[in-house]
Amino acid sequence: MSKYVMAIDQGTTSSRAIIFDRTGTIVSVGQQEHDQIMPQAGRVEHDAMQIWQNVQEVIGTALGRADATDRDIAAIGITNQRETTVVWDRHTGRPVTNAIVWQDTRTQSMVDRLAADGGVDRFKHITGLPLTSYFSASKIAWILDNVDGARARAEAGDLLFGTTDCWVLWNLTGGTDGGVHVTDVTNASRTLLMDLRTLEWRDDLLSAFNIPRSMLPEIRSSSEVYGEAEYSSLLRGTPIAGILGDQQSATFGQAAFGAGESKNTYGTGCFLLFQTGEEIVHSENGLLTTVGYQLGDGPAHYALEGSIAVTGSLIQWLRDQMGLLSSASAVERLARSVPDNGGVYVVPAFSGLFAPYWRPDARGAIVGLTRFSNRGHIARAALEAVAFQTRDVLDAVNADVERAGEIALTELRVDGGMVANETLMQFQADILGVPVVRPVVAETTALGAAYVAGLAVGFWSGLDELRRNWQEDHRWQPQMVAESRDQLLRQWRKAVTKSMDWVDAGTPA
Repeated sequence: MSKYVMAIDQGTTSSRAIIFDRTGTIVSVGQQEHDQIMPQAGRVEHDAMQIWQNVQEVIGTALGRADATDRDIAAIGITNQRETTVVWDRHTGRPVTNAIVWQDTRTQSMVDRLAADGGVDRFKHITGLPLTSYFSASKIAWILDNVDGARARAEAGDLLFGTTDCWVLWNLTGGTDGGVHVTDVTNASRTLLMDLRTLEWRDDLLSAFNIPRSMLPEIRSSSEVYGEAEYSSLLRGTPIAGILGDQQSATFGQAAFGAGESKNTYGTGCFLLFQTGEEIVHSENGLLTTVGYQLGDGPAHYALEGSIAVTGSLIQWLRDQMGLLSSASAVERLARSVPDNGGVYVVPAFSGLFAPYWRPDARGAIVGLTRFSNRGHIARAALEAVAFQTRDVLDAVNADVERAGEIALTELRVDGGMVANETLMQFQADILGVPVVRPVVAETTALGAAYVAGLAVGFWSGLDELRRNWQEDHRWQPQMVAESRDQLLRQWRKAVTKSMDWVDAGTPA
């Protein structure tokens, strides 16, 4: 009898394979980083072939460390960086160009042209999304229009599109030899091409972006058997039975299944999801409406999402581009070398501002500098920027759910790499004014993918069993007085305005 479920977590900076047991406890992990390719300002790319090679390597590592074989794995779940766009040849299995990452802003001029007719909310009533360069549709169109021969090959039916879940699944199930070309509803809902109500691709949206339907994967639920790992792989014959976009997967891994439940993930970016159940709630405060999950033939469950582009990647920037840190983990020690931010605020609008502002014209800013400012103040301001951006999103969530007659959020469940930072988590509770709660298993993104795959094959009995697996590890209570919180928020919001209106027609690329 199979003892485990494996999750493949194909993230923005690395790919991981994590094996979980029936209690949701981690048995083993394999992880491999991939290159971050930034050929010019505003462009972020990944080598999709490197990602696939890394996925194969981490599968072997995780199996080896668990002393497990394919017979021990009941099912495989996939979770992934969303919106990142891969276009490849169905006959050769080779991408036509590097994957265009969700952070990439090269398609802004195309988005502006589309928004000239109907504004940025032109398709929001259908897709739940504003027109921005964040989502996949404009990235697909850019590849077709800018890679030699790509459009003709696509129109001839030779090219396939997928987000990285789809790319991994296609390769894992055989690639050019019968690979399954499927994505799930959560990833499809991040393309600007799917109707939230029907859960199907829309011809009028495909026409607006001039994308051939033949490129698109089949949309399926988040929890069902899509196919089996090819015979030659280490997981030969193992069913691939679950797919969730990374933020929906982290929410599922937090056992936040019902309306009113939420989580915030602190990774490369920061993403707060608030479940709205089977009801589609359209935001009036800068949030996205997205599919939260769908289990088999059951109804789709929806969520409001606040997407923040730069959080963990801000710490990487301090380390790699600025040389202020020897390692990402050193930021907490440096931040603690000063008692406060010294009046310094960092607004990390490297790709513009995402929720709730949606200002592509914004760029990063460090404000409030004086001769007194030092490395510690900048490090502390960088951590605080993560918490301030989350507060902005949470305010928008509360405004939307109160309008819909729901109860505002009273505590925040958190996960992701940055939740190990005690200084950040305490400041987050302080600036929100509500408790912040970390689970025992902080790898909730991978856990969610394992859960939906395990449910599909009967490894777990249902949502109640998964709820029993969730355990609290630590809770941070707010300690800051309201006057101090209000002053910090006032200064932060002033700093945000200084980042806006930077990009205009005369700004160099």
